[in-house]
Amino acid sequence: MKKTSGGLVLYKEDPENNELFVLVAHPGGPFFKNKDDGWWSIPKGEPEPNEDIFLAALREFEEETGMPPSGPFLDLGSIVQNNGKIVFAWAFEGDWEDSRTLVCNKISMEYPKGSGKIWEFPEIDRVAFLPIENAKEKLRPQQVPLLERLMEKVSLAKDSRAS
Repeated sequence: MKKTSGGLVLYKEDPENNELFVLVAHPGGPFFKNKDDGWWSIPKGEPEPNEDIFLAALREFEEETGMPPSGPFLDLGSIVQNNGKIVFAWAFEGDWEDSRTLVCNKISMEYPKGSGKIWEFPEIDRVAFLPIENAKEKLRPQQVPLLERLMEKVSLAKDSRAS
């Protein structure tokens, strides 16, 4: 059975500059310490046994950022990452205030592998609320289609409001 994750994309429209901003997260831990472009992700995680994937996305977003998500939510569909994991995603409109403190859950991991030493570190070590084109550069390439779908949906909603 393939692994799955549920994730959320926090976004904000800036009508003055005709820009869309999205929140992306940098993974924590020693392996990712010096990795930047192409390594960031949307906040996401695997569901608990028998947990609905959307509910997992809500839970994981709050666990990883400390911010409770609130809808309405836009369904962004799914993508398949290089490791075969299927990521289902939804987007919601809101803001990430610069003064907001990242509150993230911690995970434990053996590092270096095979050493027997267990380290604890935040699952994500930082977030950035970036213009969508900058966020695409930071994100894992397989997740970029999620942002493109968001751009399309926001554009369609804008067109229908103008009509």
